Amino acid sequence: MPSIMAHRDPRVPWYAKLFIPVLVGYAFSPVDFIPDFIPILGYWDDLILLPIGITLKDDPYPVVEESRQKTEQHLKQKPTNWVAGFIIMMVWVAFLSWFILKIR
Repeated sequence: MPSIMAHRDPRVPWYAKLFIPVLVGYAFSPVDFIPDFIPILGYWDDLILLPIGITLKDDPYPVVEESRQKTEQHLKQKPTNWVAGFIIMMVWVAFLSWFILKIR
């Protein structure tokens, strides 16, 4: 989870901050350089571009280590709200009960 905090660090260049969303967008996009329905060749762009993109992701090591420590501190201090969790669970139970009664 260190990259979650690393994107806020000013030492990380803007192109590195932009690279991961573009790579993920390409991975989930239905539009490819080579369409997937072409046998064998269709998956080559995914098999080549995604590992190259993951390898080229360039976070300086001190930034990664510091962001890992910040994330650990943040998760230790994170409060839990049991009342909100209980309310959400009750809404789901009510919805599922209503749905089960409707389909009978």
